[in-house]
Amino acid sequence: MFYRLSGVRHNSYVSDRKMFQVPADRNAVVFLLLLGVAAPFIIPSLYLNSYILPWLIWTAAVLGLNLVTGWAGQLHLGYAAVMAVGAYSAVHAAKFGIPWEFALIIGGLSSALIGSLFAFTALRVKGLYLALTTLAMQFVMDWVLTHSPVITGGSHASLQAPPLALLGQEITSDAGLYYVAFGWCVLVTIFMLNLKRTGLGRALVAVREKDFAAAILGVNSFYYKLVAFAASSFIAGVTGALLVATFYFLAAPEQFAVNVSIQVLAMVIIGGLGSIIGSYLGAGLILLMPGVVNSLFSALAGFVGLELSLETLAHIPNAAYGALIIIFLMVEPLGLGKLYANIRDYLMIWPFDQLKK
Repeated sequence: MFYRLSGVRHNSYVSDRKMFQVPADRNAVVFLLLLGVAAPFIIPSLYLNSYILPWLIWTAAVLGLNLVTGWAGQLHLGYAAVMAVGAYSAVHAAKFGIPWEFALIIGGLSSALIGSLFAFTALRVKGLYLALTTLAMQFVMDWVLTHSPVITGGSHASLQAPPLALLGQEITSDAGLYYVAFGWCVLVTIFMLNLKRTGLGRALVAVREKDFAAAILGVNSFYYKLVAFAASSFIAGVTGALLVATFYFLAAPEQFAVNVSIQVLAMVIIGGLGSIIGSYLGAGLILLMPGVVNSLFSALAGFVGLELSLETLAHIPNAAYGALIIIFLMVEPLGLGKLYANIRDYLMIWPFDQLKK
């Protein structure tokens, strides 16, 4: 009923390939866009900068990783490494006086160049062997960042980012920084939505399902793997630069360590491979749920009059958070995006499905 299909007719191929064929989907997207634009006026600044802004930036990163992992089917455990390349390249370019608009592009292109090296390994190995290869390149990048004072300032140093300025206007307000992150996340989302409708997106899916069969059909698997790694790395580079410019305000090696790569991959898996809405849900669950669980446990302990030590409060929410992730994956192994799709499919025919019972 909410997602009713009555009156939806396709009289041309253009109509059949519309991005939102169901009016309810289009209305929901418009509502969320308006909500995102109005967020600085209805959400306190503390929550906006502490929760919403990093969620949008990491969602853009998850969408970029989903491009190479969800669409092209290539396991990538070195995503934080290419984010670091983009972040440091953009910060150094901005410190040399290059406008931030071009510094972000430089960061993205630098990451695309480094990320393309992963594609050459993907030509030779696949599956777990590719995952180990990308993990090894992550360790190489970690070593470079901690042993190159010219780039990072040293293992325990940080590189201060210049104030973010776009179109000649310095952005220092909380709302301005939020809108930068929001705009980038929307751009990446639009790119990924349109990717599914293009020949490139269909070729990536063919490579993901069976690269030998795709090659028989005339799909150059190495070329499309190269495109997937390069495009994904470009998104990672710009996202890493914006993460430093709008949230961290400085770049440090531990911000892009191997645990960050594993965390982003976990966001992709929990959200759902190849799912755009799942990328939002997975990033939100990994980033926001620990704080929510911690607050709930603290409030529950205070309500029942139970005195918990700081050490207990630090470990029990993490255990409950991990159990919550396991429960989500047990309920729907294909991720939160598939869970949303199941609810949407149910609402397609509700309440008319009750008539036959």
